[in-house]
Amino acid sequence: MTGDSRNDRTEPWHGTSTSDVLETLETDDDGLSSAEASRRLEEYGENDIREAERTSRVELLLSQFRNPLMYLLVVAALLSLGVGLFPESEPNYAEAAFIALILCVNGLFGFVQDYQATKSIEALRELASPSAIGIRDGTKQSIDAKQLVPGDVIYLEQGDAVPADARLLEADGLRTNESALTGESTPVEKNPEAVDDDTPLAERRDMVYMNTTVVKGRGRAVVVETGMATEVGGIATQLGESEDRQTPFEAEVKQLGTQIGALVAVLIVLVTVVQFLFTATGIVSVLLVSITLAVAGVPEGLPAVVTFTLALGARKMVDRNALVRRLPVVESLGSTDVIVTDKTGTLTEERMTVTRLYTAGTIVEPSEISPVSADGNGGGQRTDTRHSQDIEQALEWLLRCGAACNNVERTEENEYRGEPTEVAVQRVADDAGVDRPGERIREIQFSSERKRMTVLVDSDDPTAYMKGAPEVVLERCDRILEAGGVCELTDAKRQDVLERTQSFAGDALRVLGFASKTIDDPDADADQIENGMVFLGLQGMLDPPRAEVEQAIADCQSAGVRPVLATGDNLATAKAIGEQIGFDPEGALTGSDIDDQSDDALRDTVEEVDIFARVTPDHKVRILTALQENGHNVAMTGDGVNDAPALTQADVGIAMGNRGTDVARQASDMILRDDNFATIRDAIEEGRGIFENVRKFVNYLVSTNTGEVLVVFFGVLLGSLLFPERFTGTSQALILTPVLILWINLVADTLPALALGADPHAAGLMERPPRPSDEGVINTRVLVSIVTIAVLLALIGLGLFFYGLEATDSLVRAQTLLFTFIVVGEMIRIYVIRSRYGLTLGSNLWLLAAIGFSFLLHLTVLYTPVHDFFQVVPLAVHEWGWIGVAFVAFLLLNVLTSTVYDRLFDSSMSNGHLGNEDYQKRDDKQQ
Repeated sequence: MTGDSRNDRTEPWHGTSTSDVLETLETDDDGLSSAEASRRLEEYGENDIREAERTSRVELLLSQFRNPLMYLLVVAALLSLGVGLFPESEPNYAEAAFIALILCVNGLFGFVQDYQATKSIEALRELASPSAIGIRDGTKQSIDAKQLVPGDVIYLEQGDAVPADARLLEADGLRTNESALTGESTPVEKNPEAVDDDTPLAERRDMVYMNTTVVKGRGRAVVVETGMATEVGGIATQLGESEDRQTPFEAEVKQLGTQIGALVAVLIVLVTVVQFLFTATGIVSVLLVSITLAVAGVPEGLPAVVTFTLALGARKMVDRNALVRRLPVVESLGSTDVIVTDKTGTLTEERMTVTRLYTAGTIVEPSEISPVSADGNGGGQRTDTRHSQDIEQALEWLLRCGAACNNVERTEENEYRGEPTEVAVQRVADDAGVDRPGERIREIQFSSERKRMTVLVDSDDPTAYMKGAPEVVLERCDRILEAGGVCELTDAKRQDVLERTQSFAGDALRVLGFASKTIDDPDADADQIENGMVFLGLQGMLDPPRAEVEQAIADCQSAGVRPVLATGDNLATAKAIGEQIGFDPEGALTGSDIDDQSDDALRDTVEEVDIFARVTPDHKVRILTALQENGHNVAMTGDGVNDAPALTQADVGIAMGNRGTDVARQASDMILRDDNFATIRDAIEEGRGIFENVRKFVNYLVSTNTGEVLVVFFGVLLGSLLFPERFTGTSQALILTPVLILWINLVADTLPALALGADPHAAGLMERPPRPSDEGVINTRVLVSIVTIAVLLALIGLGLFFYGLEATDSLVRAQTLLFTFIVVGEMIRIYVIRSRYGLTLGSNLWLLAAIGFSFLLHLTVLYTPVHDFFQVVPLAVHEWGWIGVAFVAFLLLNVLTSTVYDRLFDSSMSNGHLGNEDYQKRDDKQQ
């Protein structure tokens, strides 16, 4: 069975009797034997929704080396060995080995980070596997849900998760919540009566489906499909066949590597041509310069630092209840400017709560209800007289009716299990100390046609208790409870109750009516029992917003991130909840309104409307598409199976960790472990901070490499003209050797860059709009900073180099001076880059430690026998004085140019805001 066109297929369990289904599956009411179940388990496999085949560890390791920067280093290592092919030259094994070592270190570091990221999601999937009650060997027993096979007979009770697709054999008031599969939140009544095969999935009453839950009643069913052959599995299969999306950040990093590689290749060709045309340089020297340029142009530490920073951000997000499935998404969150969110559980507590009661002509808030003191008979007296005694008595009768006419159960953990509305009714009764009045002797079940439920309780006087839609309950009543006792239900009083009902509904409350009466004959027919009731009152309930959500919505709006509410609830509820927590209810639309609009019209609508009600997963996809076509970077939440297409298409798909299905989690980029919208706000803030840190160390690393390229390129050309005897015809005439450059890039620069990845976030992150979607890590301001730092580094460094060469007449000593100046200059570059974000050097102790350690390592290279390997010499005190002069000149020029650029770009860098005109235009539009 495939996952394609699943609603159009023909299967033997649709449109046939239960006996025919059992015969087709070669089973019976006694289920399967253990031996047969084992055989079928081998045939069909485990009953589990598998993710798309994961990348193997070998493939993950090899992928670390598939980028232009790594290719460039491989070429440099081969050239280091290739020079030995020329006369009077030997292969530089040490240099090639050092380059290979760096390749391996970078690759292993990236592999470890990526592998840890892939394992983190598995931790969430390793939740306890649900069990099912079924029949094996003719005995009713608990079976691991993963071990179920077609032909197993299972039992379903209220609160159970349906473990597989199954055909009903028996049903007693069975209702399931299939919102995870169909998007429809209303529980679906089930019965074993066969339906036609072409009946839509949402209307098949004779089947229950994996990833749905039993909210009421009980039943018995035979498993017909398991694992990837289920309805849920079909959707998961289609998701597994889709290609992974590449985030904008991934594309930019890849493009950056390609651009650096292309630039270095052009420079190599250029310097080769110049050397051949204007100098008497030999082929070996040309190759050595090419190797040096290749090594200088590659920011070896960039892949490792990027991976480390994203992984560090991902770990911080875990602490804030957000589990990231793909590391680049950490950064993508920072550029999100629209969040399309559902309501239940994300914005609300997912806990239906009675918030208003009406009885005896009085509206009462639950907080005003005084608990009763037990008298030993389940009843009692109120502990205070906040309301009159008559009102208190009427409230007690209303709450007792709700407790009696209720199928909620309490688990061993003392938690409520049942339909959300019944849980709310039971909880308010329990909070008031009102117990169920007696033992139930009969139930007249609820149905969508009846819209009411009645139970008979054996107490002092057998009593019938009813609850249901207020208008339906009123039709069955001829009396009403008032402060003075039971009175006739006149038309005026009936109208008053209906108006109260409308008033409650207008405040987005779900309203139930309650009634009761004593009976003489518990065996009478339903109509006789349910007529002539006494109307007791109303209970209005609401799934309240989470306490922290209103502030989270405000924070997102002040940050230029626009939340959009897309919920399956009715329009009144969506508007009431939305307005309460900060959404604009003006112009709110329903899913049918979306159906009436063309794609072009919808693109205009999504810019004006904040609330969409009665939406299906297909509507969510249309809303998402319209926003993306308008240029927005969209994050979208979802928990159901049918939310998976939208989660896959979103720039950042966010699944729920508690109530989300496996398919939704598989389709997502991030999982909320607490299902809380405030966690999205926290993740966006973290993403923005991570992007700023990425921008800092990219500036830091690339400016170094650009400076090194300029030093090598212009140094060789100038040296050939100024010191032809040293820079012509010799294989040793290099400004900096590849080994020295690799040491700078891998050790001296990478350690501080890693510490920059842990920089504290600048103030005001959530008080500015997100960056424009077309603005990359290297924007105009950062590019100018990179070029300026690189040019100043090259000018002052070459000045120091040639001064040292002239003063000491030693190429090695001049190289050591330049080598040391570049290492010492990292402190200036870090200061200049971080100062624009309002960060002092002491705000990151890890950074101070990294700078100190890298400088200590540099002194080790200079003043221990290791200097022979690096071909440098110890520096004298007066030579440190030369470096000090160059250091001061470099600092002053950087500070001067940075001040000028800040004014030219009219930015607010002092608080970390990389501002530009686009941001201001966005502000104006949003205001």
